[in-house]
Amino acid sequence: MRPLSEKIAGVVESATIAISNRAKKMQGEGIDVISMSIGEPDFDTPRHITDACIAALNGGQTHYAPSNGIPELTSAIAEKIVRENKFPCTPQQVIVAGGAKQAIYEACEAVLNPGDETIILTPAWVSYEPCVQIAGGKVVKHAINAKTFQLDDSLLERVNAKTKMIVVNSPSNPTGSVFDMKSMKLVADLCTDYDIYAMSDEIYEKMVYGKEHISLAAIGDMAQRTITINGFSKAYAMTGWRLGYAVAPKQIITEMSKVQQHTISQATTFAMWGGVAALKGDQQCVEAMRLEFDKRRKYVISELNLMGYETAPADGAFYAFVKVSGDDMEIATRWLEQGHVAATPGSAFYAPGWIRLSYATSMDRLKEAMGRIRRVG
Repeated sequence: MRPLSEKIAGVVESATIAISNRAKKMQGEGIDVISMSIGEPDFDTPRHITDACIAALNGGQTHYAPSNGIPELTSAIAEKIVRENKFPCTPQQVIVAGGAKQAIYEACEAVLNPGDETIILTPAWVSYEPCVQIAGGKVVKHAINAKTFQLDDSLLERVNAKTKMIVVNSPSNPTGSVFDMKSMKLVADLCTDYDIYAMSDEIYEKMVYGKEHISLAAIGDMAQRTITINGFSKAYAMTGWRLGYAVAPKQIITEMSKVQQHTISQATTFAMWGGVAALKGDQQCVEAMRLEFDKRRKYVISELNLMGYETAPADGAFYAFVKVSGDDMEIATRWLEQGHVAATPGSAFYAPGWIRLSYATSMDRLKEAMGRIRRVG
């Protein structure tokens, strides 16, 4: 048979999903595995959101909708952006996608030409590079300051005539760090001075502890060159709903819409009504989850530090990024096979020598997990 796509053959599978699948297989074999490998809130989707979806189903909202999203949702997103993120937005600057990951892929396809370079700040989430690769772009990795987990002027060294886009993720997956204004302004100045687009992944914006979340598009004129990525998975415990969105200048949204029309067509119609309820409903459910994550964060970081592990600043998201002595792949495998705790090796995030632990599980399970890690070492 003729060979398959070389482009896709060069893309690696998602390490986080692969480890999660291995943990689930072990659980299926009757092994009590505590999964701390995947970024999924363990809470149920708030009832008023599921009720809105059920009402939409019962009301016949099961047919095609506008490709960029139902007007009620694009308007709610635009209002939220102006109110909370503090930069201008109209419904015409919004596209609702099948998850934030789909929006990221569409943004890469809309912006990049073959050979265009995209700077990815490492440690970085596993799917940015494949999305750039599939779009034909070239990834240039730049490690953030390993002591402060902020950006410094060394970022300037990565910029050249081929640089088309820079990807920013704050709060960060996997580190949990939150970029301060100095770091964000550095990116903004670079983009403005060198005519570069920015993709700002803000999916963890609601999960911040004692710090301030800063939207890149709110700095100077960055709204004119920033694609802001967000969604409902993390803040509203809606991972399986596959509902995300992007906000960008109209010309970028137009190109992203073409990609969406010829791939997934649209996000699921009745799920979008759940998104409307999420944004327009009582936000106390989000704060309740954030406070619970904060308790877990403090416990896990404290326990890891008592064991002698160094951790990155866990100021956002729901991850503890742990520095280990030795091969992170080997240690993560030992934690899984011997301790029955599933964690993601830092090498998956371009950070060998680190391991990511998600504390999006109950306190009882976290206490058991810390005990197992302590015993295995």
